[in-house]
Amino acid sequence: MRITKRFEMKVILHVQVFLMILAGTDCGHNSNLDVNTNINQVPSESIPIIEKKYKVTFIELGSVRCIPCKQMQSVIKSIEAKYGKEVKIDFYDVWTDAGKPYGIKYGIEAIPTQVFLDETGKEYYRHEGFFPEEELVKVLQQKGIKPI
Repeated sequence: MRITKRFEMKVILHVQVFLMILAGTDCGHNSNLDVNTNINQVPSESIPIIEKKYKVTFIELGSVRCIPCKQMQSVIKSIEAKYGKEVKIDFYDVWTDAGKPYGIKYGIEAIPTQVFLDETGKEYYRHEGFFPEEELVKVLQQKGIKPI
């Protein structure tokens, strides 16, 4: 069986990344990887995912075809610009196959629905319908969120 050079590189990179993870080294600074290595050559499953911890997760459940949901998009953009480092924002279009499971998961009865989770993932507030930014900010302030 002939092993291609590309396959051999993938295996070597995968093993190097795996060993760095086991050794606890900083992949960005103490790496033996060639600086010219294309990220597409490294298997995605070998790249460690570092998830930022947010104080609040703001989940918007709606649709891009619903008028009040469309109105929420400007509110979402504003919140993201002002509070993006402390608030994670997820939008799910529940009228699509990809978004429908989230509507079921969160038990929504109307759209738009806003669900707020604390840093442990526990729901602490829920609202149905258009949610004005001023009122939404008050919900964020309950968890000590301040503008950036």
